[in-house]
Amino acid sequence: MACVCGFVHWDNPVPVVAAIVAHEGGVILARNRDWPEKMFGLITGFLEKGETPEAAVAREVKEELALEAEATEFVGLYPFERRNELIIAYHVPARGTLRLGEELAEYRRIAPEKLRPWEFGTGLALRDWLRRRSTA
Repeated sequence: MACVCGFVHWDNPVPVVAAIVAHEGGVILARNRDWPEKMFGLITGFLEKGETPEAAVAREVKEELALEAEATEFVGLYPFERRNELIIAYHVPARGTLRLGEELAEYRRIAPEKLRPWEFGTGLALRDWLRRRSTA
């Protein structure tokens, strides 16, 4: 805790929602316009004031992919210390015609059995979701 000009500053993690978007038999991974060409990830966004995590993840899927969330299924909470974020992850079956939002450069639809989770951030949520699918 630091005191600046009479105000207390807390360095708390920022809440972020992440969507494992299931669409037309695959999971959608997207590349942000600012990322390297071969880097893809889940759809993510900040939780806004007064918004539930479920509403936020459905909003992000709509804004970034133009898809309608059919449901939201909680996957888990994941710390992302590198960016001081707390990721609230959901599996989001979605429908509609996919169109990329302005923040995204491209996407890939990957069959769940071909997904390879990464070892940080949203990759941990993807790992857990895949494990649950294989035991269901």
